[in-house]
Amino acid sequence: MRLLAKSVAGCFILGVLGLAYLGSTAAVAQDKGTKKEAKVKVGDTAPAFESVDDAGKPFKSSDVVGKKIVVLYFYPADFTGGCTKQACAYSDDIEKLNSKGVVVIGVSGDSVANHKLFKEDYKLKFTLLADEKGELAKTFGIPVKAGGKANGTKASGDKIEVIQGVRIDRWTVVIDKAGKVAAIDEIGKGAAGDAKRVAELVKKLDTK
Repeated sequence: MRLLAKSVAGCFILGVLGLAYLGSTAAVAQDKGTKKEAKVKVGDTAPAFESVDDAGKPFKSSDVVGKKIVVLYFYPADFTGGCTKQACAYSDDIEKLNSKGVVVIGVSGDSVANHKLFKEDYKLKFTLLADEKGELAKTFGIPVKAGGKANGTKASGDKIEVIQGVRIDRWTVVIDKAGKVAAIDEIGKGAAGDAKRVAELVKKLDTK
Protein backbone atom coordinates (compact mmCIF):
# COMPACT_ATOMS: atom_id res chain seq x y z
CA MET A 1 0.00 0.00 0.00
CA ARG A 2 2.85 2.36 0.85
CA LEU A 3 4.49 1.59 -2.50
CA LEU A 4 1.18 2.25 -4.27
CA ALA A 5 0.73 5.52 -2.41
CA LYS A 6 4.25 6.60 -3.34
CA SER A 7 3.65 5.62 -6.95
CA VAL A 8 0.39 7.60 -7.13
CA ALA A 9 2.04 10.59 -5.47
CA GLY A 10 4.95 10.38 -7.91
CA CYS A 11 2.61 10.27 -10.92
CA PHE A 12 0.68 13.23 -9.53
CA ILE A 13 3.85 15.30 -9.17
CA LEU A 14 5.02 14.35 -12.68
CA GLY A 15 1.61 15.27 -14.02
CA VAL A 16 1.72 18.69 -12.38
CA LEU A 17 5.23 19.28 -13.68
CA GLY A 18 4.14 18.14 -17.15
CA LEU A 19 1.20 20.56 -17.19
CA ALA A 20 3.47 23.37 -16.06
CA TYR A 21 5.91 22.55 -18.86
CA LEU A 22 3.14 22.38 -21.47
CA GLY A 23 1.79 25.69 -20.23
CA SER A 24 5.17 27.36 -20.55
CA THR A 25 5.70 25.80 -23.99
CA ALA A 26 2.31 27.06 -25.15
CA ALA A 27 3.16 30.51 -23.85
CA VAL A 28 6.41 30.51 -25.83
CA ALA A 29 4.59 29.29 -28.96
CA GLN A 30 1.96 31.97 -28.52
CA ASP A 31 4.67 34.59 -28.06
CA LYS A 32 6.37 33.41 -31.24
CA GLY A 33 3.06 33.56 -33.04
CA THR A 34 2.64 37.24 -32.21
CA LYS A 35 5.97 37.95 -33.91
CA LYS A 36 4.87 36.61 -37.31
CA GLU A 37 5.15 39.19 -40.03
CA ALA A 38 1.85 40.69 -41.13
CA LYS A 39 1.04 40.25 -44.78
CA VAL A 40 0.72 43.37 -46.93
CA LYS A 41 -2.97 43.98 -47.64
CA VAL A 42 -4.95 45.29 -50.59
CA GLY A 43 -5.09 49.09 -50.39
CA ASP A 44 -1.74 49.42 -48.60
CA THR A 45 1.01 51.51 -50.12
CA ALA A 46 3.45 49.03 -51.64
CA PRO A 47 6.66 48.88 -49.58
CA ALA A 48 9.82 50.10 -51.30
CA PHE A 49 12.37 47.44 -52.14
CA GLU A 50 15.72 46.85 -53.81
CA SER A 51 17.18 43.72 -55.37
CA VAL A 52 19.48 42.42 -58.12
CA ASP A 53 18.20 41.48 -61.58
CA ASP A 54 19.10 38.59 -63.90
CA ALA A 55 21.94 40.62 -65.40
CA GLY A 56 23.47 41.29 -61.98
CA LYS A 57 22.38 44.93 -61.99
CA PRO A 58 20.82 46.73 -59.00
CA PHE A 59 17.04 47.08 -59.16
CA LYS A 60 15.02 49.73 -57.32
CA SER A 61 11.24 49.63 -57.03
CA SER A 62 11.15 53.42 -57.40
CA ASP A 63 12.11 53.00 -61.06
CA VAL A 64 8.72 51.44 -61.84
CA VAL A 65 6.34 51.64 -58.86
CA GLY A 66 4.11 54.69 -59.12
CA LYS A 67 4.81 54.95 -62.86
CA LYS A 68 3.48 51.65 -64.20
CA ILE A 69 1.21 48.85 -63.06
CA VAL A 70 3.63 46.36 -61.53
CA VAL A 71 3.04 42.61 -61.43
CA LEU A 72 5.46 41.19 -58.89
CA TYR A 73 5.12 37.43 -58.87
CA PHE A 74 6.98 35.23 -56.40
CA TYR A 75 7.71 31.61 -57.27
CA PRO A 76 9.66 28.67 -55.77
CA ALA A 77 12.37 27.72 -58.30
CA ASP A 78 13.77 28.25 -61.80
CA PHE A 79 13.38 25.38 -64.29
CA THR A 80 10.77 23.50 -62.21
CA GLY A 81 7.40 22.43 -63.63
CA GLY A 82 4.81 24.94 -62.36
CA CYS A 83 7.31 27.78 -62.26
CA THR A 84 8.33 27.24 -65.89
CA LYS A 85 4.68 27.16 -67.02
CA GLN A 86 3.97 30.36 -65.09
CA ALA A 87 7.00 32.15 -66.51
CA CYS A 88 6.30 31.07 -70.10
CA ALA A 89 2.66 32.16 -69.82
CA TYR A 90 3.72 35.62 -68.68
CA SER A 91 6.31 35.78 -71.45
CA ASP A 92 3.71 34.78 -74.07
CA ASP A 93 1.36 37.56 -72.89
CA ILE A 94 4.03 40.18 -72.22
CA GLU A 95 3.31 42.35 -75.26
CA LYS A 96 -0.37 42.66 -74.37
CA LEU A 97 0.48 43.45 -70.76
CA ASN A 98 3.17 45.97 -71.72
CA SER A 99 0.74 47.71 -74.07
CA LYS A 100 -1.52 48.31 -71.05
CA GLY A 101 1.28 49.87 -69.05
CA VAL A 102 2.13 46.73 -67.10
CA VAL A 103 5.61 45.68 -65.97
CA VAL A 104 6.06 42.00 -65.05
CA ILE A 105 8.79 41.02 -62.58
CA GLY A 106 9.49 37.47 -61.38
CA VAL A 107 11.09 36.88 -57.97
CA SER A 108 12.59 33.72 -56.50
CA GLY A 109 15.39 32.63 -54.18
CA ASP A 110 17.54 31.64 -57.17
CA SER A 111 20.91 33.23 -57.88
CA VAL A 112 21.62 35.71 -60.68
CA ALA A 113 23.37 32.88 -62.55
CA ASN A 114 20.29 30.63 -62.29
CA HIS A 115 18.05 33.44 -63.51
CA LYS A 116 20.33 34.21 -66.44
CA LEU A 117 20.24 30.57 -67.58
CA PHE A 118 16.48 30.27 -67.03
CA LYS A 119 15.73 33.47 -68.92
CA GLU A 120 17.98 32.60 -71.87
CA ASP A 121 16.87 28.97 -72.07
CA TYR A 122 13.13 29.73 -72.15
CA LYS A 123 13.53 33.12 -73.91
CA LEU A 124 11.68 34.98 -71.17
CA LYS A 125 10.88 38.60 -71.96
CA PHE A 126 10.75 40.18 -68.51
CA THR A 127 12.97 40.86 -65.51
CA LEU A 128 13.80 38.25 -62.86
CA LEU A 129 15.03 39.31 -59.43
CA ALA A 130 17.40 37.20 -57.31
CA ASP A 131 16.06 37.19 -53.74
CA GLU A 132 18.53 34.67 -52.33
CA LYS A 133 17.96 35.62 -48.68
CA GLY A 134 14.20 36.10 -49.05
CA GLU A 135 14.41 39.73 -47.93
CA LEU A 136 12.18 41.05 -50.72
CA ALA A 137 9.59 38.33 -50.10
CA LYS A 138 9.57 39.07 -46.37
CA THR A 139 9.00 42.75 -47.12
CA PHE A 140 5.61 41.74 -48.53
CA GLY A 141 5.01 39.06 -45.90
CA ILE A 142 5.37 36.23 -48.42
CA PRO A 143 6.32 32.93 -46.67
CA VAL A 144 9.92 31.81 -47.14
CA LYS A 145 11.40 28.36 -46.49
CA ALA A 146 14.94 26.99 -46.42
CA GLY A 147 16.54 26.66 -49.84
CA GLY A 148 18.58 23.84 -51.32
CA LYS A 149 18.69 21.73 -54.46
CA ALA A 150 15.86 21.55 -56.98
CA ASN A 151 15.64 19.27 -60.00
CA GLY A 152 14.43 21.04 -63.11
CA THR A 153 14.06 20.65 -66.86
CA LYS A 154 15.53 22.79 -69.63
CA ALA A 155 13.61 23.72 -72.79
CA SER A 156 15.49 20.93 -74.61
CA GLY A 157 14.16 18.38 -72.14
CA ASP A 158 17.55 17.92 -70.49
CA LYS A 159 17.58 17.78 -66.71
CA ILE A 160 19.24 20.49 -64.64
CA GLU A 161 19.88 20.88 -60.94
CA VAL A 162 19.67 24.35 -59.42
CA ILE A 163 20.62 25.47 -55.93
CA GLN A 164 18.71 28.25 -54.20
CA GLY A 165 19.32 30.43 -51.20
CA VAL A 166 15.67 30.16 -50.08
CA ARG A 167 12.41 28.69 -51.37
CA ILE A 168 9.65 31.31 -51.69
CA ASP A 169 5.96 30.39 -51.76
CA ARG A 170 3.98 31.19 -54.91
CA TRP A 171 2.21 34.54 -54.53
CA THR A 172 1.40 37.31 -57.00
CA VAL A 173 1.25 40.99 -56.06
CA VAL A 174 -0.29 43.62 -58.35
CA ILE A 175 0.62 47.25 -57.62
CA ASP A 176 -1.41 49.97 -59.35
CA LYS A 177 -0.08 53.18 -60.90
CA ALA A 178 -0.69 55.05 -57.66
CA GLY A 179 1.70 52.68 -55.87
CA LYS A 180 -1.09 50.90 -53.96
CA VAL A 181 -1.45 47.13 -53.65
CA ALA A 182 -4.39 46.21 -55.90
CA ALA A 183 -4.12 42.45 -55.30
CA ILE A 184 -2.01 40.00 -53.32
CA ASP A 185 -2.90 36.36 -53.88
CA GLU A 186 -1.52 32.93 -53.10
CA ILE A 187 -1.48 31.06 -56.39
CA GLY A 188 -1.10 27.45 -55.33
CA LYS A 189 -1.69 25.06 -58.23
CA GLY A 190 -2.93 27.76 -60.62
CA ALA A 191 0.54 28.75 -61.84
CA ALA A 192 -0.10 28.20 -65.56
CA GLY A 193 -3.21 30.40 -65.53
CA ASP A 194 -1.78 33.22 -63.43
CA ALA A 195 -0.93 35.46 -66.40
CA LYS A 196 -4.50 35.26 -67.76
CA ARG A 197 -5.94 35.93 -64.32
CA VAL A 198 -3.75 39.00 -63.88
CA ALA A 199 -4.65 40.27 -67.38
CA GLU A 200 -8.33 40.24 -66.37
CA LEU A 201 -7.53 42.04 -63.14
CA VAL A 202 -5.51 44.68 -64.99
CA LYS A 203 -8.55 45.49 -67.16
CA LYS A 204 -10.23 46.81 -64.05
CA LEU A 205 -7.38 49.17 -63.26
CA ASP A 206 -6.74 52.58 -64.77
CA THR A 207 -4.01 51.99 -67.36
CA LYS A 208 -4.06 55.46 -68.90
